[in-house]
Amino acid sequence: MSPSAAIVTILSALLIGAMSPGPSFVIVARNSVGLSRRDGLATALGMGVGGVFFSGIALLGLYTLLAAVTWLYVSLKVAGGLYLIYLASKIWRGAPAPLAFDAAQNGALANSNPRKSFWIGLSTQLSNPKTAIYYGSIFAALLPQHPPVWCYFVLPPAIFTIEAGWYTVVALGFSSKRSREWYLRGKTWVDRVAAGAITALGLRLIFAAHRVGL
Repeated sequence: MSPSAAIVTILSALLIGAMSPGPSFVIVARNSVGLSRRDGLATALGMGVGGVFFSGIALLGLYTLLAAVTWLYVSLKVAGGLYLIYLASKIWRGAPAPLAFDAAQNGALANSNPRKSFWIGLSTQLSNPKTAIYYGSIFAALLPQHPPVWCYFVLPPAIFTIEAGWYTVVALGFSSKRSREWYLRGKTWVDRVAAGAITALGLRLIFAAHRVGL
C-alpha cells in the first residue's frame, strides 16, 4: 500500500471510530443542548486537539510502550474510568438546577463557559486510553514502517479536522432551538440519563482494566 493510500485508509478508520457512540459524543451533545452552541463547538475543538495528541503518540510509536507495560495500561484505564464517573456525578448533581436564558447573549444560557467546555472536551478525550490504543493499532497496521516525512505534517491537521469536524456536526445538530427547548422541558431526566451513560462507560473502563490486570 502506498503512503497516500495508507493515509486515506487511516483517516477513514478514524472517522468511523469518532462516529461511534461514546463519552465524547455524550459530552458534546450535552454541552450543546444544555449550555449553548458556542459551548458545543468549544467542546468539539477540545476533542480535535485530543485527537492530535493521540496521533502524535501513535506517530512516535509510544503505543508500543503502553501495550507492553501492563500496569501503566491498567492505571490509565482506571484513571480514565474514575474521571468519567466524577464528570457524571457533577452532571447528576446539577440536573435539578434550572437554567435561565440570557437575552443579552442571543439565547445563550447564562452559565455558558466555552473555555471550560473546551477543557472538558479535551480532558474527556484524553481520559480514554481505549482511544490511544485504537489510534496506535490503526497506525501500526496501516502506516508504512518508514513513512515519508510529509506524513508527519499531513496527519495531525487531517486528524484534527476529522475529530473536530465530526463533533462540530454533533454540536450544531444538538444546539438548535428545537433541541434546546426539548432539553429544557426534561432537563433533569436528560442530564441524569447522560450521567448514567457516562458512569456506565467509566465502569466499563475500570472493569476492563481489572480483566487486563488478571
